[in-house]
Amino acid sequence: MTPAPPPKVITRHRDGQIRAYLPTADPDAFGPLEPVAVFRPRPGDEIVESAVRPDLSRAVYTTLNGVVCLTRAGDPVWASDFGPHSERHHGHRPGCAFSLDGRTVWVYRPDAMAGRGDSDQWVVYDADSGAVLARQSLETVGHGAFHHVHPVDGSVYLDIGEGQDGVVTVRGALGADGVPEFTTYPWSDRCLIDLAPGGERFMSVEHGQTDVAFHEHPGGDVLLALSVEDFGYDPEEAFVEWSGGYLTPDTAVVTLGGETEDGDEWFRHHLVDVHTGVIGGELVVEATNPYDLKPLGDGSFLIPGPEGNPVRWSHAPHAAGRRV
Repeated sequence: MTPAPPPKVITRHRDGQIRAYLPTADPDAFGPLEPVAVFRPRPGDEIVESAVRPDLSRAVYTTLNGVVCLTRAGDPVWASDFGPHSERHHGHRPGCAFSLDGRTVWVYRPDAMAGRGDSDQWVVYDADSGAVLARQSLETVGHGAFHHVHPVDGSVYLDIGEGQDGVVTVRGALGADGVPEFTTYPWSDRCLIDLAPGGERFMSVEHGQTDVAFHEHPGGDVLLALSVEDFGYDPEEAFVEWSGGYLTPDTAVVTLGGETEDGDEWFRHHLVDVHTGVIGGELVVEATNPYDLKPLGDGSFLIPGPEGNPVRWSHAPHAAGRRV
């Protein structure tokens, strides 16, 4: 039996703080969430991305020129600068994530766009000391990347966006000797959206937004793919958004969007059985853009709420589906 994944730590930035939330820790906690931990970065630092350790004891965040680790009291634990200093303020967004066990910090450095070299780096730090445990040179020129931590085996997926040149997916995993091993997937046209709650699959959207696919972990073989036409839309008028994710282990949210004849943008969240390909009803939420919705994998999802705090909602499956 697959063990239950640990509660997801979600971070938000507001009023110069890093706020951590545990939306899935209490299965009955719905509505506006309050932060369970708050971290204050160093004065003058502009946060690009942040992550909080699973035990909530520390946070890491990236700036355009480095990564910093803090205690809840705001005391720096360690910091690492990305030398040489970059004067470019647009086009590169360093990212970070804690490992599943909280022992390591994974940092994506878009060095090419920052003017630090010809390609990017993925660096693994010891979370306690800041020592560099591994440094992988990536054959990418990315603007930014998303980390996805596997909920069972602890491997880390990195989804690197290269703008019009596409997307590169790399997976890092600790080998038997404790040294990270890196695997680059053989495609440059798929955006990694989400990992299944049990880790057995992952979801991607084609970079040109023509279809959604569900892959086997870790090999990447496509187990199910659905096109814009499968959802009943004209591919000349609609596209699959780079958003959505696993609502439950068996159901994913796939978002499609487009424009009306008047030029107004629209989007709809469709429910898909990831095993059979049956397209069910729609998930109707009060959201202003398709990226507001964040499925949590346990039947609930987040949308933005008042004062910067996310709101957790539950969904009860409904509506008969159709098989494609």
